Amino acid sequence: MQEQPEPGLTPGLTARMELTVTDADTAQAVGSGDVPVLGTPRVLALAEAASVAATAASLPPGMTTVGIRIELDHRAATAVGRTVHAQARLAEVDGRRLLFEVRVTDGTETVADGRVERMLVDRRRFVERATRTA
Repeated sequence: MQEQPEPGLTPGLTARMELTVTDADTAQAVGSGDVPVLGTPRVLALAEAASVAATAASLPPGMTTVGIRIELDHRAATAVGRTVHAQARLAEVDGRRLLFEVRVTDGTETVADGRVERMLVDRRRFVERATRTA
């Protein structure tokens, strides 16, 4: 049985983020390879940031979202100095579970595409649980 979606969190919400690739964003710099091109971890972070931004203004008070699953195909290399754009679209809302379709482009081609799943949580309770000591 599907849970009821949160009011305001409806499919179709979008956001776009931009990144101009620097040396600090390369696979060499982030430890994901030995080539001086945009590293997959940075592509993933940009896609995730776009998904966060897509729902930020629509979240109920005291709530936030946390990432729970990411599927990303990194399809093309991007050189330092190029600019990439990540577009996220909220595709599905199933109670507290939010599914986004993401696409990263460099103006001429698709750099990456995939899906980001996030979960709606109470910010205060989530942080309290995470910072408890055993």
